[in-house]
Amino acid sequence: MTTSPTINDFIRAIIKRDLDAGTHPRIVVRFPPEPNGFLHIGHAKSSTLNFGLAAEYGGQCHLRFDDTNPETEDLQYVDAIKRDLRWLGFDWGEHEYYASDYFETLYEWACRLIRKGLAYVDDSSENVIRSMRGTVTSPGSHSIYRDRPPEENLERFEAMRLGQFHDGACVLRAKIDMAHPNMKMRDPLMYRVRHATHYRRGDQWCIYPFYDWAHGQSDAIEGVTHSICTLEFSTNRVLYDWYLDALEIDPRPRQYEFARMNMEYTVTSKRKLLNLVNEHVVDGWSDPRMPTLAGLRRRGIRPEAIRIFCESVGTTKVDSTHDPALFEYCIRDNLNQHAPRIHCVQDPLPVTLTNLPEDHEENIEAPYWPHDIAKEGTRSLPFSNEILIERNDFSEDPPKGFRRLTPGGMVRLRHAYIVRCTRVEINAHGKVMHLYCELLKGSRSGSDSSPASQQKPQGTIHWVDARRSLPVIVREYHHLLSVPVLEDELWAGLNPSSLIEHSHARIEPSIAEDSPDQRYQFVRLGYYWRDPKFIETSPPIFNRIVSLRDSSTKTKSKSTAVAPKKNKPQSAQRALTPDEKQWLQRSGLSAATGLAIYQIPGAQAFFEDASESAPSASVGNWMANQLLPALGDRPLSELPFGPNEFSQLVQLFDCGVASSHETREVLKLMLTTDDSPTKLLARVQDSILSDPEALRKMIADVLREYRDRVQAYAAGKVGLKGFFVGQVMKRSHGKANPKQVQELVSEELARITS
Repeated sequence: MTTSPTINDFIRAIIKRDLDAGTHPRIVVRFPPEPNGFLHIGHAKSSTLNFGLAAEYGGQCHLRFDDTNPETEDLQYVDAIKRDLRWLGFDWGEHEYYASDYFETLYEWACRLIRKGLAYVDDSSENVIRSMRGTVTSPGSHSIYRDRPPEENLERFEAMRLGQFHDGACVLRAKIDMAHPNMKMRDPLMYRVRHATHYRRGDQWCIYPFYDWAHGQSDAIEGVTHSICTLEFSTNRVLYDWYLDALEIDPRPRQYEFARMNMEYTVTSKRKLLNLVNEHVVDGWSDPRMPTLAGLRRRGIRPEAIRIFCESVGTTKVDSTHDPALFEYCIRDNLNQHAPRIHCVQDPLPVTLTNLPEDHEENIEAPYWPHDIAKEGTRSLPFSNEILIERNDFSEDPPKGFRRLTPGGMVRLRHAYIVRCTRVEINAHGKVMHLYCELLKGSRSGSDSSPASQQKPQGTIHWVDARRSLPVIVREYHHLLSVPVLEDELWAGLNPSSLIEHSHARIEPSIAEDSPDQRYQFVRLGYYWRDPKFIETSPPIFNRIVSLRDSSTKTKSKSTAVAPKKNKPQSAQRALTPDEKQWLQRSGLSAATGLAIYQIPGAQAFFEDASESAPSASVGNWMANQLLPALGDRPLSELPFGPNEFSQLVQLFDCGVASSHETREVLKLMLTTDDSPTKLLARVQDSILSDPEALRKMIADVLREYRDRVQAYAAGKVGLKGFFVGQVMKRSHGKANPKQVQELVSEELARITS
């Protein structure tokens, strides 16, 4: 793996501080995936960070599988994770660990907490335990089993271990504080009963530890110094520390959080990705549309591009969603150095060159790297009187600025001759079927002395020989989602045009002798390679890795992403003032988020007050992206609420009580009313449309309007279910329960297509 230039961020600053102070003689970090699915682009960010830190500071990165849930984990996922990490270029050597190897130690440590009166067995049902938790504004209540003596708790915990209780009969809980402001500390669960076979431990255990109990203790067992997690675990840190303190573990690891990788038009929930696989919406975990590393590898993306992208977005404390244009830039920039240029015509339009004899054949030597004289290599392009061009390279009625072939117009065939269109053949439906052109003799590329070579063609187009080109299937991939950010319903957000197949494409024959893993730039189309899953298929199948930069981006909105400076976050647009640097260091926010708050009068004090009872990263994110834009030109002093109420709102989202959509709706109401965030959330959630009869009528209207798509669904296009769900959600103005809509749509489709 190549070493990147030095990168500076808050985690590296912490590690450097600890090493300089002698706190640790050597850093040990870990990458701890759960083997319940394939790794995706978000895991690439985490693994790149952790393995990169170990390499940069001469430390060690462990690969530890967090395998504490036997119902969802499998050896196939373990193998896939190791394969993907090695493909990315990472090596953990002998340091491959499994949380399941620590079950005995975790059990003994749990018994230690019971003896100290810091853990107890609770026989309450799951619903009762949930009702005891309280809310973010009200304390929880004690279990009736909380004051059992340690001896009885030990006895019952041993009975749990021996399989004397059925699933859900009881749990082991830590005894902390049911009034704690952080709900994670309200007597959290440590063990549950699960009579399930573990993929590694078989039936040796029927109780399994929860993540929060296994996580920090596994770090301690392995001697991890810096336990680096994503931001959603920031509220778990106090519990992480509490367990280690209660066990009196020393030396001990410390947990630090960074922003996870979020990207527009991309699904990064393993549960949702598994749904796509199980519902056969995609071709398994390695479908090239999937954001999994297996999917990106099969699509043809090189691992170096993924690592460069992960480093480019930087490591910050504030969650943000990245434009996929940045990722595509990194892919394109990397492929540009490794992909020779060749010709492929995806949607062929036949052209006859009328002034060449029918038996005319010649070979044109063309460079693989026409714009890079330092790179050598040519191939022979067969040329005859019958060629194929892209259908969209011809227009009968060209729009203004069209620089390709038109009736009577001239273009240059790349690396070959200038041709003039003399006749157009059109069928009874008005479709162009065939072109007849005249080749300008003496106009071949490089023949500067001929008068014909001085002609001014309208443009240059690519082509292939009709007789000696090879048939090929070209698959063009687009975003899996049709919306930038998926709120709730997966099926409603799926892009029905995420895969477009060109089954009649033709390609120059030079590829026949090349290595099957060679990547190419199809001139004027994009970067491609053979799909490795169908390497023996005839005709060969080529995947589009990424498109070429579109020249029309100059006319797009200013929000379109531009190429970043390599290995630097996009936010580094100008030099910061000393005051700005001091503020960013104090707040711990990224430059983009921190500066958005810094420049608003009173916003710094508001942020700091709100951050006293909610994670500063979350407060900064919601302030910069939601609150301040909603204010417009009004000052913060005109808000009908203060930092404390805003902090409560952020906690509702962080604790999972409110979805992002619901949180935004509550914020809108807070700007116009004095009610508390909790009351407003109840109002928002009560307004969600849930009347089955009203929804069924809406669904019937949608299915009646789109009868043709219902017929296509019945014929096997099951992915259209997401389209119908989306139409219903649109008609309900987003107020319907997405899960309920999905169930009702499935029922109605099953009824009318049976």
